[in-house]
Amino acid sequence: MEEYAREPCPWRIVDDCGGAFAMGAIGGSVFHSIKGFRHAPSGHYRRLMGSLLAVKARAPITGGNFAVWGGLFSAIDCSLVYVRKKEDPWNSITSGALTGAILSVRNGAAAMAGSAVIGGVLLALIEGVGILITRWSGDQFKMANHQIIPDDARPAGPTFGSTGAQYAQYQ
Repeated sequence: MEEYAREPCPWRIVDDCGGAFAMGAIGGSVFHSIKGFRHAPSGHYRRLMGSLLAVKARAPITGGNFAVWGGLFSAIDCSLVYVRKKEDPWNSITSGALTGAILSVRNGAAAMAGSAVIGGVLLALIEGVGILITRWSGDQFKMANHQIIPDDARPAGPTFGSTGAQYAQYQ
């Protein structure tokens, strides 16, 4: 199944890295603003300033962490597409597992294995839901084919909206 809206592989890595940074920065802003508001001293102004300072300090870091994950995932995915010569859900599942393992390499082999399993399972769930949604949404178009009238059941004369092309032209 080809994705026509995606960039070719070298540019896909940069595109995914930027998109992941944006998601991380926006999500991190929401998360850290709530966290900064809750941990600030009492008073509306102090809580607002605590929220703003927490966003300024931590949201770019969260965005950077997401960018590293997205860039590594996309680089592995593009490498698998190049090696396997096909683009299918197994590339994404394997990329998620390898990304989880590589990002936790400093914590040891057990953490690498656990992160690889979590990354692979998470991406398998995402790909599985995507396939189910695609199949479910494709079924609604199959119903239109059941409503087509067979040729032997059609009336012999012109139908409503026809141009009369079945009749010979008189000059």
